[in-house]
Amino acid sequence: MKLIKILIFLLISFNLPFKTYSNTNIENILKDGGKLIFVRHAYAPGGGDPSNFDVTDCSTQRNLNKEGIVQSINLGIFFTKNQIKVDKVLSSEWCRCKQTAEYAFKKFETKSFLNSFFSEKFSKNKTKQIKELKEYVNEWNSSKNLVLITHYVTILEVTNTAVSSGEMVITDKNFNVLQRQKISIN
Repeated sequence: MKLIKILIFLLISFNLPFKTYSNTNIENILKDGGKLIFVRHAYAPGGGDPSNFDVTDCSTQRNLNKEGIVQSINLGIFFTKNQIKVDKVLSSEWCRCKQTAEYAFKKFETKSFLNSFFSEKFSKNKTKQIKELKEYVNEWNSSKNLVLITHYVTILEVTNTAVSSGEMVITDKNFNVLQRQKISIN
């Protein structure tokens, strides 16, 4: 188990280039509405959570740095520029996710089913969280899009897609990946 966590940590830590898709395709997919837009929180240096992590205290967590703030703002600009209609923005309770949501969209709600389950402290929550996430999506019905700002492990679990900080994965309600887009830090 420890080896798997180390391997995941290493994969998360590397900023591997991803194929960039044309914005036109993403723009058209999102303008149709009814899509799930999974966003891995913007850049927050480090990996995992500190040993003194407290979900209610941002000073104990990895938080966005200047690049992460710019990346979050760029995420919001992408949605505004392309006139992407959003029903709701949901965020993990982790501060780096809430910060991403705040800088990009201003209004958001937190949902515990989007929290990370990477660390041993929270790994026992994985099954329950994924079940609650799938139930929420199943009941959600809108002609607009649902934005879910979350963590690497959550996105990987439901989409089978590895993502870097600030990357979006667009799926249908059955979690079929339709497109992905990395948001720049510059």
